[in-house]
Amino acid sequence: MSLTIDVDLVRRLLAAQFPHWADLDVVPVPRPGMDNATFRLGGELSLRLPRYERWVGQVEREHTWLPRLAPQLPLPISQPVAKGEPGEGYPFPWSVYRWLPGETATPEGLADPVEAAVRLAEFILALQAIDATGAPGPEWSNAFRGVPMGDPRDSIAVESRIRPKIEKLGGLADTGRLMALWEEILAAPAWAGPPVWVHGDLAVGNLLSVEGRLSAVIDFGTLAAGDPAVDMLPAWLFLPKRVREVFREKVGADEATWLRGRGWALASSLPTPDDPFFADHPERVELALTRLNEILEG
Repeated sequence: MSLTIDVDLVRRLLAAQFPHWADLDVVPVPRPGMDNATFRLGGELSLRLPRYERWVGQVEREHTWLPRLAPQLPLPISQPVAKGEPGEGYPFPWSVYRWLPGETATPEGLADPVEAAVRLAEFILALQAIDATGAPGPEWSNAFRGVPMGDPRDSIAVESRIRPKIEKLGGLADTGRLMALWEEILAAPAWAGPPVWVHGDLAVGNLLSVEGRLSAVIDFGTLAAGDPAVDMLPAWLFLPKRVREVFREKVGADEATWLRGRGWALASSLPTPDDPFFADHPERVELALTRLNEILEG
């Protein structure tokens, strides 16, 4: 069960632990995530508080690794500035970040989709090139992002989730083609190289833009070192279809990595009635079905 995290709680935490920020305005962000509650703090800062115990490990991971990654990346990323402790009835650690200017980047809002595809590919390549010695692997608190396809751990792409979700789409999507594609994805050769850094969720909501140009990457809760295929997600979940090949060529994905990337995109685009992300949000279902058709096309 998630926690009730409101402005009153945030103010009490600030007063107790960071009194020098206690008088700043606290405003919930317009589109909060499901896993963390996020608030803007004054004009320069933001706060992020895990809603569930599962995501507590993200706090320490971001405070440890983001300052090391940031100087080596071509786009600004989330910058932690202080770590809060449990208190005032809130049971988990939490974070204060530097506020990054910009708005949520969307495919429709990109001033130059080709430039966006290139900049995003350059970001991924720079992230992959950073030494991953000692990096956290796929684990419970990063949703097992970066695991191999067919891995039995409880990721969004685990076999035990995918087949039942596809079966529930009867009448909404071509379940036969989806199942055939899933079998092809599972048969793709595994990543043969060493684990590399992956963001794990490069989709709408975690990318910012200023005047239509990509300006920052946020929310590194799924940060891990693993199979780079998961960071092919934006080819289907963010970038317009017409620039997909530009992105692929720039990021240099081989056939197997690209196919496994389609697997992650497929796993992220299966709307089911019992999924809280889609429940009571018919617009999300419609978008997911559109994406599924594009994923089937290649």
